[in-house]
Amino acid sequence: MDIGKRIKELRVKNNLTQEELASRCELSKSFLSQLENNLTTPSLPTLMNIVEALGINMETFFKEEKNEKISFDENDYFVSEQEDYKINWIVPNAQKNSMEPIIIEIKPSGMSQVMEPHEGEEFGYVLSGRVVLVNGDQELTVKKGSTFYINGDKEHYLRNDSSHDCQVLWITNPPLF
Repeated sequence: MDIGKRIKELRVKNNLTQEELASRCELSKSFLSQLENNLTTPSLPTLMNIVEALGINMETFFKEEKNEKISFDENDYFVSEQEDYKINWIVPNAQKNSMEPIIIEIKPSGMSQVMEPHEGEEFGYVLSGRVVLVNGDQELTVKKGSTFYINGDKEHYLRNDSSHDCQVLWITNPPLF
């Protein structure tokens, strides 16, 4: 662990200047600067004093934050093929997040699954072809390059009335697929 970097991260997170943190710990600003730049190493009592001044304990200080993967490519996708459509889950384990993006490919004369009314919102961007968005009693044709944004309070689904496949980036909040 880079102790100097961790001290600086926590100091900045607490909106403290080097001078303010040094003062709270009865250290010189230059010594704290040397710590943050890894030019010196603090003694255990000094580190405990700094950690306390930052409002945390030693366990929290040394707890490494997980570097979650934030970029995905087609090798990370999970694909589910149904009779009328194929779903590409483009963010693995998205159900743990507040949004769930998929790319749905709907075959000619096919339709997506019917989404039951729910709390939340949905956004779609037509990547290729065109789809009919059926939202309750309303039907809207959405063409390539166009978007839709709906509240999930009505039964809804996508239908492909054309003779060509279509692709839609579909994002639900909360995750539903």
